[in-house]
Amino acid sequence: MAASAATPEQQLRAVDVQFDGDWLSVVLSDDRRISVPVSRIPWLAWLANAPESQRKRWTIEPGGFAVYWDELDDGIEVRHLLEMVPLR
Repeated sequence: MAASAATPEQQLRAVDVQFDGDWLSVVLSDDRRISVPVSRIPWLAWLANAPESQRKRWTIEPGGFAVYWDELDDGIEVRHLLEMVPLR
């Protein structure tokens, strides 16, 4: 029986989160960083509108598949960041 290999997106995990003004950066397990301007992405309006004090209180889900903000009751999956079309 052959085991199915995980796709690169399934193997990657979030290891850190940083904010620089409007920019959210998620550091991945392969040392890449995905940075997005939260105010320009409609599905991140909940994070763009959050005060800095709440933005700082994130956790990485077990296995690193997502970043979650408990106080905001929402989160971001790594695969969604990887699937994003570049902003214009």
